[in-house]
Parts: sequence; C-alpha cells; structure tokens
Amino acid sequence: MAVSVEEHQKEQPQVVDDDDDNDEPLNGEEEEEDAEDFEEEEEESETFPDKAKMENLFRRISTERVPLRVHDVLIKGNTKTKDSLIESEVEVLKNATTVQELIQAANVANARLRRLEIFDSVNITLDSGPPELPGTANVIVEVAETKNPITGDIGVFSKPEARSWSLEGSLKLKNLFGFGDLWDSSLACGWDQTSEVSAGVSLPKLKRLASPISARIALLSQDWLKFSSYKDRALGLSLGLVSSRNHELAYNVSWRTLMDPSQMASRSIRRQLGHGLLSSLKYTFKIDRRNSPLRPTRGYAFVSTSQIGGLVPDYRSLRFLRQELDLRYAFPLGFYNAALNFGVSSGVIFPWGDGFSNMASSLPERFFLGGNSSPVCTLGGPMTLLGFKSRGLGLTEPRRQIRGNSSDGSSETSSGRDSLGGDLALTAFADLSFDLPLRVLRDAGIHGHFFACAGNLTKLTENAYRDFSFQKYHESVRSSAGFGIIVPTKLFRMEVSA
Repeated sequence: MAVSVEEHQKEQPQVVDDDDDNDEPLNGEEEEEDAEDFEEEEEESETFPDKAKMENLFRRISTERVPLRVHDVLIKGNTKTKDSLIESEVEVLKNATTVQELIQAANVANARLRRLEIFDSVNITLDSGPPELPGTANVIVEVAETKNPITGDIGVFSKPEARSWSLEGSLKLKNLFGFGDLWDSSLACGWDQTSEVSAGVSLPKLKRLASPISARIALLSQDWLKFSSYKDRALGLSLGLVSSRNHELAYNVSWRTLMDPSQMASRSIRRQLGHGLLSSLKYTFKIDRRNSPLRPTRGYAFVSTSQIGGLVPDYRSLRFLRQELDLRYAFPLGFYNAALNFGVSSGVIFPWGDGFSNMASSLPERFFLGGNSSPVCTLGGPMTLLGFKSRGLGLTEPRRQIRGNSSDGSSETSSGRDSLGGDLALTAFADLSFDLPLRVLRDAGIHGHFFACAGNLTKLTENAYRDFSFQKYHESVRSSAGFGIIVPTKLFRMEVSA
C-alpha cells in the first residue's frame, strides 16, 4: 500500500550523500511503485461493487421472479442461412417476461437451432437493453455454419431372424438454398431380401409454414419367398404434412406389384398377386417420457397410429382401415440399476367399401409376428416376438405341390407352407434388466436381462369375424421366455439371448 511505504520512509534516518544524483533514481522508482499500488487499489475498488452486483443478481434470480422483456434479437454469423429461418426457431425468446423464462427460452432456442443440423456451433448471449429502456435485454444469436455441407455414411447390417445381410449407405446435402433444407439419398442392398433406393428433401418450420414438411420418392423391393412365397415391389411418393413433437401426418401414394417367381405360392397368396395402387393417409400420436429409448429404467411411452387407404377413386386402389396401439412402462427396482419394463401392442386391419365383409385384407398391410428385435426398443405396432422366427406365428397355408420324376421312377412332391399373417394382433412382454457384477462390464454398458413374451394373430376378414371368440383366441396364444446379455455400441445394440 502507498500509505505503508510512506510510513516506512519516515522512520528511516536521513543520509547525506555528496552525490545528489544518486537520490533521484531512487525517488523515481518509489513514485512508480506508489502509482502501481494506487492503480491496483482503484481496480480492486471497482471490482468489488461489480462482484457484489452479480452476487445480488444471482440471489434475486434464485429467490424471486425478475421481470424482464426482450427488446431486440440480433443474429450474427450466418452468411448463407436466411434470417427468417433463424428468427422462426428463436421466436420463443420474445415471449419471455422474466429472467428465468428468458434463460429457459434460450436453452430451447439453442436446441432447436442445433437440431437443424446446419450449424457447427450456436451461441446465445443475453445482454442489457438500451439505457433509456430499463428492464429490457438484447439477445445475440451467433451461429457458425457447417464447413462441409455434404456428409455420408455406409455400413453393413445383419438380420439374424431373416438370415440376411444388407449394405446400406446415405448421402446428405445440407442447406443448399439457405432455408435449412436437407437433401438426401440412400441405398440399401439386401443379399436375399430387401433393396431400396430413395431420395428426399425436408424443410424445417418457416414463418410461412405451420409445420416442417418433407417429400420422398422411393423404389422398394422386398423378397418374402422364404416365408410367404411372394416378392413385393413398390414405387412411391410420400409427403410429410405435419411433424411436431407429438403429432405426425403423412400421405403416401405408391404403385405396388406382388409376384411369385417360384410359382409355388398357396391359393390365398396367388389371389393377391398382381398390381395395386396404395393411396393412404397416416396419423401418428406419440408420447415418450422414458429416460432412454435403448435401456429405459423409468417413464412411459404411448403411440397410436391410424391409417386409411383407398383415397384414390380407382378399382385397383387398396381400401383398408388400420389401427395400431403401443404402450410401454418402466420403473426402477433400486438395486444393480435394475428396472422392470412392461409393454402391450395391438393392431387391427379391416377393408372398407362395397362388400367389405367378403373381401380379404391387403397382404403387405397385414400383421406378421416373430423375429429377434427387442420389444423394449421397438415402438411400431405388434411385430416383434422374441423366441420365434420371422413371420413364425399366425395362419399358414400349404404351398402349391409340384410333382416331379426322380431317377428311380418314383414321383416326388415339393411342399411347404406360406405365412398369411393376420388381421388382429396382440402382443405383450415383460423385461427385467440389471447390471452385471463386474465393473468393467458396467462401465461398458453391458447388462443382462430376463424376458417373457406372448402374442397371437387371427383372421377377421372374409366373414371370419363371425366365428371369432376370445376363448379360442386366448387358447391359441403363443409365449416364450429366456435370458440374455445386451452389448450396446455407438452404431447398434447387440443382444445374445437364449
């Protein structure tokens, strides 16, 4: 301190030196030290009030609602992206009336901008408003657009339940016109089951658009010869009309062809072969409050999907009504990170139009049960039933018999059965997941589980609903139980069960 230095100097005796020049540099150094000490004292005196103000502000925010409104939103860093796109995503900021609401709105706006996948970084800064407008704030939104607008990925995937492999790749072009538009194309080549080539574009919610929209054209080929003696080829266009957190509405139109290259299909399958026009509207309502989609330990999820087909006045148009319901619930048990998951899925399909009670439902739109996909992670109607092969449940019908002559002159018969699916499906499961005792396995996320599944399919169309009874349906329910180990990775979830 300057004061202490001066007091120390008064106590020292005066020293008389013949050379007066030696005293001048000493006095200069002391003056410089006094000046530096004085500046440090001033800085400390200025810092303490600012620190006290900040502490007081944080104390007010944590204890009471501080009124505040947004005066202006400033956007920086966008060179290609339109201001209108960013303004529509941060519109929630202008509705804040308190500091607490403004902080929450800033987090929401930040998440929305990052969800567009066109920015490498997003920073939102809250600054004080003009001095003549007390109780206001300016919000500065600074973005950094992605340096590489083209991304792609490729991988090889397997489906053990169908004993098939597929090569899948995709290519994305981001923000081509500055509206947050995403252009993508994908290719999936299955060795012996499914192949798909598709291209699409999606636009986020803009000021003139009430909801994000998307469009996609696809050429799909599915081979079900092993299970149901038919191949399905479809060329179609899908339009996403409404897309929000809980609601989705999509329209799909496609030209579909069912064929049997083996010429061994059963009678019911042969009656479905040929061309058909699918024009359908699908609405999905979804609520997912689970803490994880891969290993939920608490929360619930509900999905309802309604679809109506036959919106085009054409005799080849497939007319049907389809409804699916999914319910999931998980709660923790309090030890070894254990959790119990319950789930119920149901679905029904029925044709409509003149003479609908005598008509058969569309074969590709029916429900088929089986496969090794986890019901805990699957939210898409009654499809999965652990312990059964793909399309392993439901009604079957013998294939066409082909007689041939063997080398010894006797006749041989080539036979098999086609899976026909069902019009009414119901599945349920219970799954107990838990951590394994080894720490190295827990750190890697590897855990065990016990499961039990049950389900059934039945036919309602072609007047079969007249013979339906819940007692018969209950008696024909199939079930399975087992245990396994789950190995999660960044790309997929691997499960080994028995």
